[in-house]
Amino acid sequence: MLDDLHIHDFYRDAGRILLALFGQFPVPSTLYIEDIAGPDNPDEFGLHSPRHLACLGAVSWLKQSGYISFSQLVRQEAAEEAVLSHRGFLLLINSEAESGQSNAQLLNSTVRSGSSPKLQALMERLMREFAPL
Repeated sequence: MLDDLHIHDFYRDAGRILLALFGQFPVPSTLYIEDIAGPDNPDEFGLHSPRHLACLGAVSWLKQSGYISFSQLVRQEAAEEAVLSHRGFLLLINSEAESGQSNAQLLNSTVRSGSSPKLQALMERLMREFAPL
């Protein structure tokens, strides 16, 4: 069976990125990759770890998919002037019918709980409901 650890990391990174930008909304801010993925120890050539690069990939994917925007990447370490897009904002303020909680509240509690299966289910639901046109 294929190891899905990279997918679980993606869901956690994407959730944390969305929550970080929601906490600053509507003010654009600098989003540091280490704040999302954790400390990075570049190798002797200055290359970032695969974990750091995967988080950077999540930032880029969220932008390409229309959930966030940013002006530029700074040396694979940060995204400048990062902010939720209209789609990203609507994704997070929408409420789930059963619990009455906003998606931001659900995402925050799920990310904090550390449960990969719950986070995967929630992120998949959110991405399906708010898929780019």
